Amino acid sequence: MRLLLLCLFLTTGLLQAQDSDKKETPSIADKTAKLEKQEGFFDYYWSDEEGKLYLEIDRWDEDFLYVNSLAAGLGSNDIGLDRNQLGDSRVVFFRRVGPKVLLQQRNLDYRAVSDNPDEAKSVSEAFAQSVLEGFKVVARTDDRVLIDLTPLLLSDAHGVAARLKSAKEGTYKVADDRSAIYPENTKNFPKNTEFEATITFTGEPTGRNVRSVTPTPESFTLRMHHSFVELPDDDYEPRVFDPRSGYYARGYADYATPIDQPLQKRFITRHRLEKKDPSAALSEPVEPIVYYLDRGAPEPIRSALLEGARWWNQAYEAAGYRDAFRVEVLPEGADPLDVRYNVINWVHRSTRGWSYGSSVTDPRTGEIIKGHVLLGSLRVRQDFLIAQGLVAAYGQDGTTPDPRLEELALARLRQLSAHEVGHTLGLTHNFAASTNDRASVMDYPHPYVTLGPNNEMDFSEAYATGIGEWDKQAIKYGYTDFPAGTDERAALNEILAENERLGLRFVSDADARPAGSSQPEGHLWDNGQEPVAEMDRLLKLREVALQRFSEQNIPVGMPLSELESVLVPVYLMHRYQVEAVAKVIGGYQYDYGVRQAGVKPDYQPVDAARQQQARQALLRTLSPAVLDLPQNLYTLIPPPAMGYGRNRELFNTQNGGGLDPLGMAQSAADNSLSFLLQPERLARVVEQRALFGAGYPTLAEYLKSIQEYLQAQERQSRANDYAAEVAAMTERRFVHHLLQLAADKKISGAVTAAALGKLLDYRQPETAQLSDHAAYLDQLVRSFLTNPDSYEPVPAPALPDGSPIGN
Repeated sequence: MRLLLLCLFLTTGLLQAQDSDKKETPSIADKTAKLEKQEGFFDYYWSDEEGKLYLEIDRWDEDFLYVNSLAAGLGSNDIGLDRNQLGDSRVVFFRRVGPKVLLQQRNLDYRAVSDNPDEAKSVSEAFAQSVLEGFKVVARTDDRVLIDLTPLLLSDAHGVAARLKSAKEGTYKVADDRSAIYPENTKNFPKNTEFEATITFTGEPTGRNVRSVTPTPESFTLRMHHSFVELPDDDYEPRVFDPRSGYYARGYADYATPIDQPLQKRFITRHRLEKKDPSAALSEPVEPIVYYLDRGAPEPIRSALLEGARWWNQAYEAAGYRDAFRVEVLPEGADPLDVRYNVINWVHRSTRGWSYGSSVTDPRTGEIIKGHVLLGSLRVRQDFLIAQGLVAAYGQDGTTPDPRLEELALARLRQLSAHEVGHTLGLTHNFAASTNDRASVMDYPHPYVTLGPNNEMDFSEAYATGIGEWDKQAIKYGYTDFPAGTDERAALNEILAENERLGLRFVSDADARPAGSSQPEGHLWDNGQEPVAEMDRLLKLREVALQRFSEQNIPVGMPLSELESVLVPVYLMHRYQVEAVAKVIGGYQYDYGVRQAGVKPDYQPVDAARQQQARQALLRTLSPAVLDLPQNLYTLIPPPAMGYGRNRELFNTQNGGGLDPLGMAQSAADNSLSFLLQPERLARVVEQRALFGAGYPTLAEYLKSIQEYLQAQERQSRANDYAAEVAAMTERRFVHHLLQLAADKKISGAVTAAALGKLLDYRQPETAQLSDHAAYLDQLVRSFLTNPDSYEPVPAPALPDGSPIGN
């Protein structure tokens, strides 16, 4: 009897507990009765009283795209947290497990594209997926649930704290009590739901960059944006990637691939674009690609950006479309982060920096859903500054700038707008375009200023106008809508073959950016087909500009010390051409060839005579004739005026803070020596002699030619104290580079051996009567030979900040 009563008691208690649980989970209607509902892709409810946002979920295990962005940024180029910066794009889905809802990301890097579900499952289970967030059900009606989305929206989804920590700017965390939903930019649409939040970070600043752009660096506030986006339908056909095509590649490992085929599948990224009539040579599109310009871009910048971006319509016409690409001003009230808009953003930072072209892309197929450009607003001022140093910019009256300055700056903005939009169309850089008569806007061009009659500066060809031939061919590859029945692979190969017939070359980042690159045709910030000839032309242009430089290069009322800011880009005009010329030395001729029937691969070193010319061109940049400032300049520019000071755009000095002609020469000379003596380049000098014979110099001969040139310059300059000091300083820098090579255990042994052999030439008999210069070099080498491990590299003053082009 007692047992029966106990069972009845326990059963009653369990039922009461279950009833209690049901009461604790109200219906959605009850929970949201007093809340503001927004219907759309995902319905949500806003509780103004609680400051919370509730999301209604009625679709389970259904994929959608989750994108996070930064709506209001930090304003520091060095840190890189810019306004309207895109973050991660992930394919996710909601999964319910009892009282919990999980936001889970699919791992699309590893797949099995197979009709066998068990095969697909085996791959899915072999590689980890990620649960991005977990939520508790706060209301339920049938299979629909309500969750509090606020914790996700108020999290550091953009990784701000991690970025600041890695940049050594401090340890920060989200301050919950100072963060809130941003209702003004939280909106709903049929195919996308947009959320935004004000996020405050608190912490201890340890770097200078956060301090430089925040009113209170211990507490700063950004805005983060979150987008839930419907994935595109299945009608899009991915296009195969080819390394010669000029496109970014997306891909995945397909474990259902037959073993005689590559495991990795690659396809290009591109917008969806289809002809209304694929059989027509020229047809209107079913849906045009439309880009929108940030309303914050002022005139005349706005018109320049619109014009440059619109150039791409020329390429789409070449691919068979009529009016397929349009650029308009963003409609008033539209959110630039709304996934429905392709946007060109005008972004401000405290210092000049890079511009970017990025996109929201469907990871499954490579289809671009949203093109998104960030253009740094200070870039136009840098081009203005470059032009300002080349002419008497403000003339005799000192108030009205030469109109050519603004014309050059706006010409660059047109090119920059087209360039960054090109990235958002799927295109990579093409750093060989400058060798093809400016065949692509996807290169980084140096302003092509020439000398006219009486050595007058001619800015008329500073930047190219319109889209390039390479760009047209690339758009053909990515966007041509072939008629039904076309063998697409054969048609695409024909476009690539046409590129070869046209002589269009392609070199992208991996072969152009490294300092030790062996690709002589791919470089940033250069012009012309032959780098040595372009070096000669630039040095002449630089010489004329330096000789004419005066107080007329700045406006009346500006401190004379500010002339140094204008002088720096002129003095370093050949800076990037030094690197371009250096790539000829130890260089190889090659492209991104694929195996073709009847075509023999051809990977050959640059001709030895051409390499010798390149070496001589670089040696000329080490002469006092190039490194010395004209006499009128070193009495023209005083130390920084009160309230101005030195900054990162100026040379690092060794004389106490004023204009430092010797320090400038040392930095410029060391830049040339760094490329002449780059370890990988020297290893290729050894390699080419070993593989291709006596037509190529030994490394000992190569180093000897540099030494003999510097010693000849030192002897010839002794009658001129300024030139003599620069020549001696340059030889000292040469010996320091040799010491670094000899001490480096991570580079080619042949290089360290040759460097050590050359150092032995600097030992002098102990009884010899030596100049201070010779005695210094002798003692430096002897100390190293006595204890190599004790050697510490002696750096030259670093050059001012470099790319994106200028100082």
